[in-house]
Amino acid sequence: MSESPDIALIRRLYESGMSPEATAEIMAPDLVWDITPGFPNSGVYHGWDSAAKDFFGGMMPNYESFGAVPEEFYADDQEHVFVYGHYHAETKTGNKADVRFIHLWTIRDGKAVRMQQAADSHVLQEALKG
Repeated sequence: MSESPDIALIRRLYESGMSPEATAEIMAPDLVWDITPGFPNSGVYHGWDSAAKDFFGGMMPNYESFGAVPEEFYADDQEHVFVYGHYHAETKTGNKADVRFIHLWTIRDGKAVRMQQAADSHVLQEALKG
């Protein structure tokens, strides 16, 4: 069975490590980036520039490394891609955590217009306590 174009699009984003080239091509200008309450820097961000600067920019100084590791991709016929995986994080204080997540992406006209995240915020908050 061949992979759906929507899964291929989102898979490319993860495989690129959210590279500037991939995000510029894949993210819609009106992207909504929705991070679950309780997660560091949780909130709803509008546009990739805001997500990159306000979400990642505010969060990343607490980590030596932080990355999303996708494990499974699923798509429906409503232009949604579901990604199950985990974040692998190492804090500046040396604590390590693997945190389960699910990302629900909405695709419109070949662009990602929304990412809704749910994650085990408690595990990450504990790691950040240092």
